[in-house]
Amino acid sequence: MLTLCIRYVLDPNRVSHFRTYVQAELAAIRRSGGKIVGYFLPTDFAGPTNEAYGLINFSSLAGYEQYRRALADDPLHRKNAAELERSGVIVAMNRSIIEQVGDEPGS
Repeated sequence: MLTLCIRYVLDPNRVSHFRTYVQAELAAIRRSGGKIVGYFLPTDFAGPTNEAYGLINFSSLAGYEQYRRALADDPLHRKNAAELERSGVIVAMNRSIIEQVGDEPGS
């Protein structure tokens, strides 16, 4: 199992735009083959108030590559991405492929 970890740096005054994007984008992610672990937004309780994370699982690197192609062709994703860009909420975005250790079936 591989996990796409997307780290977002947000404009903290526009977090509500990011929440709207995530809620609209979940269907496109699932339809494209991603298994959503979750999206995590910042809080005012502790830590940075401008960082968010998205975690999406894939069975293999080939599955991730197929997902990227399918997502790029998805009309809902293209609409959501354009609205996110217009909102100006994203300051930076970094993607990593990570692997879970422990607490996984068979580990």
